[in-house]
Amino acid sequence: MSTERERSPVAGEPIGAPAIQAVLFDMDGVVTDTAEAHAAAWKRLFDDYLEQRAAAHGGEFRPFDPDLDYREHVDGKPRYDGVQHFLASRGIELPWGSEDDDPERETVCGLGNRKNRYFHEWLAQHPVRTFPGTIALLDALEQAGIRVAVFSASRNAVAVLKAAGVLDRFDAKVDGADMAALGLPGKPDPAMLHQAAARLEVAPEHAAIVEDAIAGVEAGARGGFALVIGVDRAGEGQRLRQAGADLVVGDLAELALEDGCRLVVKTLDRLPSVWERQSAIRARIEGRRLVVFVDYDGTLAPIVEDHTRADLGEDMRAALAELAGKVTVGIVSGRDLEDLRNRVGLESVFLAGSHGFDIAGPKGWRETLQKGLSFLPDLEQAEAALHERLDAIEGVAIERKRFSIAVHYRRVRPRDVSRVEESVDRVLQRQPRLRKGCGKKVFRIQPDIDWDKGHAVGWLLERLGLERPDVVPVYVGDDVTDEDAFRRLAGRGLAIAVRNGERRQTAADFALSDPHEVRRFVQWLSAEAAPMVHTG
Repeated sequence: MSTERERSPVAGEPIGAPAIQAVLFDMDGVVTDTAEAHAAAWKRLFDDYLEQRAAAHGGEFRPFDPDLDYREHVDGKPRYDGVQHFLASRGIELPWGSEDDDPERETVCGLGNRKNRYFHEWLAQHPVRTFPGTIALLDALEQAGIRVAVFSASRNAVAVLKAAGVLDRFDAKVDGADMAALGLPGKPDPAMLHQAAARLEVAPEHAAIVEDAIAGVEAGARGGFALVIGVDRAGEGQRLRQAGADLVVGDLAELALEDGCRLVVKTLDRLPSVWERQSAIRARIEGRRLVVFVDYDGTLAPIVEDHTRADLGEDMRAALAELAGKVTVGIVSGRDLEDLRNRVGLESVFLAGSHGFDIAGPKGWRETLQKGLSFLPDLEQAEAALHERLDAIEGVAIERKRFSIAVHYRRVRPRDVSRVEESVDRVLQRQPRLRKGCGKKVFRIQPDIDWDKGHAVGWLLERLGLERPDVVPVYVGDDVTDEDAFRRLAGRGLAIAVRNGERRQTAADFALSDPHEVRRFVQWLSAEAAPMVHTG
């Protein structure tokens, strides 16, 4: 059984990964990004209903948690089952009703139909986004002749897939309407997955399952599939493994299809070097416009014990200046914008400080993410609390940036690192609008909003009119925070990771060893870009 397969100590990859003939994709959270739409519709439904019920019966109104309640009770389940399961968690039992119940009826089906109405209202006002890493994997599978199917408990699957423009990418489909017609039970029962495999005429033991929900992973493990891949977009990696996932990735851009039709996890140490693939990279960029994004610490400047001494070498500055004279160059960093500006010392490049919350460019151009400004009081309170808890621990350095706080522990004694993290976690318990991120010997505290280096790169591409087929975006970075940018560019750009001796999972396509190789690569790009200067 897949859950018993021996695993690699590096990335949790099954040793002797099986060859596959087909891949079955869950829709929501794997192919299409409709989790926000579903969570908003569920919250609107349950908050309205629970508040009315509390007023009518004199009970306490406890709102629906779009994170915890969504994952625990409705994610991956058919709509009516989700209604029933969540209400049961609150001790509420309603008659089932029938599927044609009016949305205003107080039945399981009535509430489910109301949720469906809210969902369609959301879709009418928002575009349906697909995940670039998934589209890139679908391209690779198609080229290899591996068949693919999509499955979903949603009866809206066809509408969503059409809206996203990907319905015709799949050889077979099983959705909520099919489940109802065939009388199939929902996940974690594997019946829906078996039906999808049957429609591809592939036995489960020759197929892989890709899921982001716990119930879906359990279904794949129970169903005897060759490989169960869990996509962890919500910090649920351990639970996905416990549910039976053979591989857990943050995004499907972290998967590679190797010879023999085997899906494996990409790691920094196994990525091909840029220099090994020079010809392929040259062919990729030939005749097209380049835009190059580069991280700072660990990429342009080496990692040092004291983060205040991470200075840019003159040879690197000269290489960047030469490249910026030919193509658009942006430096994306967690450092404050002014700190980054002082260290880089070039007026010809774009600078995205604080992971893109604060962006500046040539000729005085500047943009600040307005929604980040409301978090400044939260950060001030968190900074004061961190100093109170951590100043007594030797080696800790608290670096306050405008839109984030970095707690450096590179010089902390190993036995004290757990105390540092515990203190950070306790401070965040009192600051629910902030979240923790991790980097190289640093804990990052920043606003809990959907914004990262990937969003910053996407925003810059759109803002500068570079989100076009004739543009090849390049991103070079070394940290886990750079993975968001790698995922954003999956399938359309060049994602290049700087190893710096690490072996972690990655969504990058190629690798460089260290900042010295980054400088060499910047010089190589500058030489390659010489014939393709654009003025528009």
